[in-house]
Amino acid sequence: MLLLSMKLKDFRQFEGEQEVYFSTDTDKNVTIIMGENGSGKTTFAQAFTWCLYGKVDFNDPILISKATAQNMKSGDKETVYVKLVLQHSGIEYHVTRSQTYQLSSTGSLKGSPTKLRIQYKSKDGQQEIVSDNQTEYKIKEILPSELSHYFFFDGERIGKMSKDIQSGNSTDFAEAVKNLLGLKSYTAAMEHLRGSQRLSKSSVIGRYDEMYDSSSDSRIGTYSEDIRKKTSQKEVKEDRIKELEERMETITQECNDLRIKIERNKDSERLARDKAKYLEKITHAENIIAHATENIMSTFGRYFDLYFTKRLTFDALKMLSEEKVVDKGIPDIHERTINFLKQRGTCICGTPIVEGGQVDQTLNELLRFIPPKALGTLIGEYVNESKTRLRSATDLYVLISDMLSDVRERANEIDEYNAEIAGIDDSLSKLESIGEAQRKLRSYEVNSRQTDAEIKQLQREIGSIEKEIERAETERSQLSLKSKHNREIEVYKQYALRIYEIIKTDYQQRETEVRQKFEMCLNEIFREIYNGGIELSIDEKYNVQTIVTDYAAFNKGVETSTAQSISIIFAFIAGVIKMAKDNKDSDMLVTEVYPLVMDAPLSSFDKSRIETVCNTLPNIAEQVIIFIKDTDGEIAEKYLYEKIGKRYIFDKKNQFVTNLRESDS
Repeated sequence: MLLLSMKLKDFRQFEGEQEVYFSTDTDKNVTIIMGENGSGKTTFAQAFTWCLYGKVDFNDPILISKATAQNMKSGDKETVYVKLVLQHSGIEYHVTRSQTYQLSSTGSLKGSPTKLRIQYKSKDGQQEIVSDNQTEYKIKEILPSELSHYFFFDGERIGKMSKDIQSGNSTDFAEAVKNLLGLKSYTAAMEHLRGSQRLSKSSVIGRYDEMYDSSSDSRIGTYSEDIRKKTSQKEVKEDRIKELEERMETITQECNDLRIKIERNKDSERLARDKAKYLEKITHAENIIAHATENIMSTFGRYFDLYFTKRLTFDALKMLSEEKVVDKGIPDIHERTINFLKQRGTCICGTPIVEGGQVDQTLNELLRFIPPKALGTLIGEYVNESKTRLRSATDLYVLISDMLSDVRERANEIDEYNAEIAGIDDSLSKLESIGEAQRKLRSYEVNSRQTDAEIKQLQREIGSIEKEIERAETERSQLSLKSKHNREIEVYKQYALRIYEIIKTDYQQRETEVRQKFEMCLNEIFREIYNGGIELSIDEKYNVQTIVTDYAAFNKGVETSTAQSISIIFAFIAGVIKMAKDNKDSDMLVTEVYPLVMDAPLSSFDKSRIETVCNTLPNIAEQVIIFIKDTDGEIAEKYLYEKIGKRYIFDKKNQFVTNLRESDS
């Protein structure tokens, strides 16, 4: 399906008639429509779903332009419509949905029921109109409503879709894949023959079972009743298995999430241990610093006087040596001795001492050199003592420098340990304690084993019931051979069963091939969009599971869950489109390629992810229509430039009016 154009008349902000032509160029297959928030991007996007299905998500149910409504007078009527021109299976359709509003005398607007009109050109070129009672069927034929949200979506809706597809709520996704990839004809044929989930009375085989005639042998009725009872018992057990399988899907998803969480956060315990070790090292280093500080203070107290007087003492000795002071004193002679002799008037040797005489003068001269005025003696003693002190003095600077060097080394170690702890704290802040996660995982694993055991027990019971049903059917078949009517019924039923088994076998083979191919295609696209050390797997029910293949890259490249989820759904939708495109010319799997219409799909990505999305989607989808915010416009234009065939701008005039304007650049 290709979208050719869309015309709006008085639809919400779009006053009057406004039309957009979408790019259908195979090389430049992107139409980009840009505008600020509130300019009408979401309104325009919802115009598609309103035109096709009559559905919108607006809080205000009134669709007519407020600017138009303000100019209406009592009794006036105005019609809102959206006309979508599209091409499907080589046929051009003009789909128009309209709604007429009338202004009452009280000033209220009343809208009529919507009308859907579909015109198309037949292969012979004639213009045809689809009858009113066939329009909804025709829309379903073109694009069923339940599939539309895979191709017309916004960021909020795609987030919900991605959550559903990873949480086991994938029934709709399975049906979408089967429908879009051409498997629906198989399931429709099987449902017609036997019923969708179990044998249905409305199915071909079910109707044959009801047609057995027991008048020829009452045992036929007995066996038929027994078969119905056993079938009912089997169906009850199958329903229980379905409940358990749904529970198992939830349990499995929870287990996978917890295992990923534990794997991501298992380093928390190691980091906590490392932090404790660093704290111990800090305490040890601080104790060493405290002890060293005490030693420094003690050493300084013992040696500071020698250290600070060392230079002065050295200089004094040098000066004294240069003065050449002579010691003329007499050992053991004191000033008191001389004064005693002078008072006695006689020297020790007996020489008389006359005041003013020669001997008296000699003794007076001697008083200059003996204690307490014996300078030379004192200097000599000082010199000897100073030399002794200098020889025994410790180099306090070197000693304290060595001690301070050790303190600085320990202080640097503490800084390094604190830096390591800061890094650990930062890492721990991003991690969670895995103790609770491990406890939950063990509980889920126990629940999983119990659920699995119950499923297997029910399957064994169903197997026994099926054998009983098979025996009863065999007995009934043998008895039926006695009646011509029953023989015919039995033959017809066996033909139907055989056809069913052939179709079922072929379907299972093709469905497996499609699913495996789809998984490969999905991962190929996902790797282009999201590079985070994970791959995707698809089980038989089309649940998408994430598998961590590189924990280092996974932990390094962890983004928000929103970005990852949207990447998954983008890959899912792109994978469906790519496979539908590849199957286009298949003889068996008849498929249709659909466009992608996206409202603000890039908002949840960073710039690098926007680049990969912009590079991937236009190469997969045959047509892409993107509504983007001004803030995303520059980067989107950058990466989509070579693929853009049409550009439009939402030109917001005021709160109620927006005009669509084509842009050349």
